[in-house]
Amino acid sequence: MKKTMKTATKRTKTIIAIALILLSCFSLSAMGGKEKGGKIRIGIAMPTKALQRWNQDGANMKQMFEQAGYEVELLYADNDIAQQISQIEGMINNGCSVLVVASIDGSSLGVPLKEAKANGIPVIAYDRLIMNTDAVDYYATFDNYMVGTIQGRYIEQTLNLKENNGRTYNMEIFSGDPGDNNALFYYDGAMDVLRPYLESGQLKVVSGQVTFAESAITNWLEEVAQNRMEAILSSFYADGRSLDVVLAFNDSNALGATNALVNNYKGSWPIITGQDCNIANLKNIIAGRQSMSVFKDTRSLASQVVAMVDALVKGNEVPVNDTTTYFNGIKTVPSYLCEPVFADINNYQELLVDSGYYTADQLK
Repeated sequence: MKKTMKTATKRTKTIIAIALILLSCFSLSAMGGKEKGGKIRIGIAMPTKALQRWNQDGANMKQMFEQAGYEVELLYADNDIAQQISQIEGMINNGCSVLVVASIDGSSLGVPLKEAKANGIPVIAYDRLIMNTDAVDYYATFDNYMVGTIQGRYIEQTLNLKENNGRTYNMEIFSGDPGDNNALFYYDGAMDVLRPYLESGQLKVVSGQVTFAESAITNWLEEVAQNRMEAILSSFYADGRSLDVVLAFNDSNALGATNALVNNYKGSWPIITGQDCNIANLKNIIAGRQSMSVFKDTRSLASQVVAMVDALVKGNEVPVNDTTTYFNGIKTVPSYLCEPVFADINNYQELLVDSGYYTADQLK
């Protein structure tokens, strides 16, 4: 009898011990899963190092998170979707408590993010909305529609299109990556400004490649934009016809188009738009080869993401300023939108150098 009671008592103690361990693990997970030394680990998945802006985004976030006391796992996926999926799965297995993801293809991450959700790991979509999943909790970006609006208004104002002086202008469009949901917002923002002038004939896309799909540039790649512009120039402008506007939605596309123009175009230099204020493009703005670029200060976006994560970890209300715009096919994702501004030859010094974003030597 005593032996039976001892055995029962031993089993009871074992069950209690196991329950306490499980409760401890659950509590740790609910808090965000602390890393060695008591620090919470944040996973940051970036698409590629091939574009300057992603290097800056990643570096800014890593620095700000570490200054706030977090551990950071920052990985780049070389624009390889399978690699990014594997990296996110690794972050989950490595005990990351929050994931910040700038997707390569916004519709490709359903499986790893389902796993994140099952493990109670919040996900913040960074700059690119993650599509067709309920496992994305928040979205941090710039006002992408406004980016396109700024570019469209710049063209409208520079050419005095509202005056309708009888002149017509030739334009070509470089719309960015079809897998990037942001690109559609850029396109819609610009086209909502410029569409009336296309319909009236004041603006003409000589190649006929007007739609988003027709003018898309895979992965935003500079070489793809350059090849496309070279083909357009040889097919539609070889007879000396003028090209007046290149509506490029980011700087890598603008740079590719510019490279093609330098080598294959002899007419009056066109207006060329861009986005991101990359160093090579700012040098072109200074040299008169690019007209403007939309500046998205990644320091402000990184700072906002740190604030959102901090609120998540501490159980506070997460700061958002848009709860209606960004529907990902499954849910409308609560978002925080930072405001973009435009840079040109007249204000780049104050906006980018005096603010410490770049040094003067970097732009020489």
